[in-house]
Amino acid sequence: MLQSHAQRAAANLYSKVGVQGRVESANNHRLILMLMQGVIDRVAAAKGAMQNKDISAKGQAISKALAIIDGLKGCLNMDLPPEQGGDISENLQGLYLYMEKRLFKANLENSTELLEEVSQLMTSLKSAWEEIG
Repeated sequence: MLQSHAQRAAANLYSKVGVQGRVESANNHRLILMLMQGVIDRVAAAKGAMQNKDISAKGQAISKALAIIDGLKGCLNMDLPPEQGGDISENLQGLYLYMEKRLFKANLENSTELLEEVSQLMTSLKSAWEEIG
């Protein structure tokens, strides 16, 4: 069954409101998990687009993953002394920078292997973050 333009617009709006509502009600820990999952999802989309030779979709998915990683970097408190977790923030920042470099390289080289590497890194980090919660 085909949806009318109005039905599609309403469904899109409802979807956006649902996501926005989840974000507004999420605590900081949950928000970080959502961002990490967003990276994983965008990398998977980029991998699928790469396999389908859809250059535009690949670029958009990688760009979104990079933007989310940039948001994760922005959540880090780099002013903490080492004894209060500052070294963890520095290590996470280094890991996020590494993931960004790998995503740029994956985009340039059309490398699904590099995308998989980033996905595995983020999945491991997300699992560790879930354990904290």
